[in-house]
Amino acid sequence: MIKTKRIYEEYSDADGFRILVDRLWPRGISKEKAKIDIWCKDIAPSNELRKWFNHDIEKYEEFKEKYFKELKDNPALSDFLELISDKAKAGNVTLLFSAKDEEHNNAVVLKEFIKLAR
Repeated sequence: MIKTKRIYEEYSDADGFRILVDRLWPRGISKEKAKIDIWCKDIAPSNELRKWFNHDIEKYEEFKEKYFKELKDNPALSDFLELISDKAKAGNVTLLFSAKDEEHNNAVVLKEFIKLAR
């Protein structure tokens, strides 16, 4: 199962394999507290797209389209999808993000993309 979760939420064993999918390290959180297994910043939206979106809900659908295109053109995608597939066989995979909006962020888009790619 693939889940999304704010990195600021309490760690849980139920998270399984924890992947930070933001390009920037989350403010105010130590690497120890984050308890991530891997940081896949290369799979995150480009700096240009991230800055353009700026967590504006009105831009979300267009952000999603642009991020899907970036993912399709991303050379790191095949390794990332293979990692997700391997880890999901063993248990839960949690995509961690730092955005305040839990419904409109890159991890939610990435989760949808992964489901479509399977």
